[in-house]
Amino acid sequence: MRRYLTEPFDGSDRYATERYQGAAGRNWWACDPTLRLLMRRHLGDGFAWAEPHLDRLGALMGGLVAACAEETDRNPPRLEKYDKWGRDVSQVVMPPSFLTARQALMEDNFTAPSFAEEARAHGADPSTLAAAWTYLLDQADIGMGCALGTGGDMVVSLAEKYAPEDVREKVREIFANGFYSGEAAQMFTERTGGSDLAALEAAAVPTGEAFSLSGLKWFASNANGSAFVVLARLPEGEVAPFLVLWERRDGTRNGVRIRRLKDKLGTRSVASAEVEFAGAEAFLLAGSEPGAGSGIGTMMKLTNASRLGVAMMGLGVARRALVESICYARAREAFGRPLIEQPLMRRKLAELIVEVEAAQAMVFDAHVSPRLRLAPALVKLRAARLGVTAAGDAIEVHGGNGYIEQWPVARLLRDAQVNPIWEGGDNILCLDVRRAMLKEQAHLPFLDRLRSLATSDLVGARVDDLAKAIETWHALDREVAEERLYPLAQFMVDVYAAALLEDQARWGLDDGRKALVARLYAEAHLMDHGPLRGLDRPAGNPGHFDDLVAGAVTL
Repeated sequence: MRRYLTEPFDGSDRYATERYQGAAGRNWWACDPTLRLLMRRHLGDGFAWAEPHLDRLGALMGGLVAACAEETDRNPPRLEKYDKWGRDVSQVVMPPSFLTARQALMEDNFTAPSFAEEARAHGADPSTLAAAWTYLLDQADIGMGCALGTGGDMVVSLAEKYAPEDVREKVREIFANGFYSGEAAQMFTERTGGSDLAALEAAAVPTGEAFSLSGLKWFASNANGSAFVVLARLPEGEVAPFLVLWERRDGTRNGVRIRRLKDKLGTRSVASAEVEFAGAEAFLLAGSEPGAGSGIGTMMKLTNASRLGVAMMGLGVARRALVESICYARAREAFGRPLIEQPLMRRKLAELIVEVEAAQAMVFDAHVSPRLRLAPALVKLRAARLGVTAAGDAIEVHGGNGYIEQWPVARLLRDAQVNPIWEGGDNILCLDVRRAMLKEQAHLPFLDRLRSLATSDLVGARVDDLAKAIETWHALDREVAEERLYPLAQFMVDVYAAALLEDQARWGLDDGRKALVARLYAEAHLMDHGPLRGLDRPAGNPGHFDDLVAGAVTL
């Protein structure tokens, strides 16, 4: 039944707005053949047990969680700085829509210890299911993904290793519902910046078994959490991670003040704030022996894990943008036929499908396969940026409607803009690639993996070319080598994605469609198109577009 009044000029079916259902309200598991392919492959015999859970989760993410995300974006968290007596309480008040979504997510939490135990009992890998959970959540709200998953595993693992027993017990209580309970926050960035540790000013001095930590963190996400990992400087000058809880060991309020919440462009469902530590009780999360206090190695490992989370956010936005684009292009008509039948629109959608599936291959490979040292930086480099470009494409597909906040793609673009910043921008990622190659020879196992995945002559040849490019890069002057890190990293990503897509084609789970995706990606990124830029190439099979869409989105 229509909920709107019929207007005098409603003279054609083009005004039947009920035809314009986007992604919201759909089951995101049921309409995603690419995710089903990945789960069948990575879960193996456990897929049959997991499928009903994934189906229920797909309905939850596309329904309640997606609807709550829109409401929270319009009514974000607020800060109650003082109580009625004028005392600092620094209480972040989350909107009802956020609390409703979080409760539903915690009741169906694939990252909870109890769910992981049940999954193992049925032969299903918990890490694979956790990746699917975050992938679907990030399509609805990457802000919620940040609010639930900002370093919970970091807090628990470091506290178990370094914190006193009573503090460890407190941390266990806080995270009883799993790492994705929304109780953790990472606080690194200061007014001087977030990447240059030499400029860090927060300081911690020992007070017996604990430390007294003071300083200001400029951009701290999930400020409404209960357990924080804070970078601060030791008296000897080294930088180290510290655990700060909202309450002291004796149960009194800790020296943590929230100055204000950030008025952000997007991701409004995560409360980001300026947080001041005023003699806060803190516990060192690194070795206490001489020279071990910096904790830089520990922080790099944890940062790389977080980078994979941000890469998943970029992928989630890109996937949502793709679905919204296909839905709209099927319903909208121009020049006498739907947009999806127009040649230029088919080109744009085909390219978007291929790029999203290439990023998906890398993100899931990095989450569920043995970790490659280079993978987090490379995958984030591509996936975070793809979220921005895919959201921009979705706005273009929607035309003027896409620029309006009542339509979903405007928020997608606002949210996506933060992913290239979180956990290091492109330049910082490239510097990490350099560090990994020079100090850990990380390019060697990376190249070995690419050789084991590639099947075509084209991709195999590009793996060899990449090896030569890395060798040439090593011989460059340091300044020139740094300048050329970005194109080298992009080359790495292109070959990595192409090899993974070819490997997926070998799985034989989709009647050859993935081989088409692999070929189109390799041709776009790795082939020499000649002086005519490929204009003289033979036309492709007209049916390929239909195959691409049918294997990407089932509506």
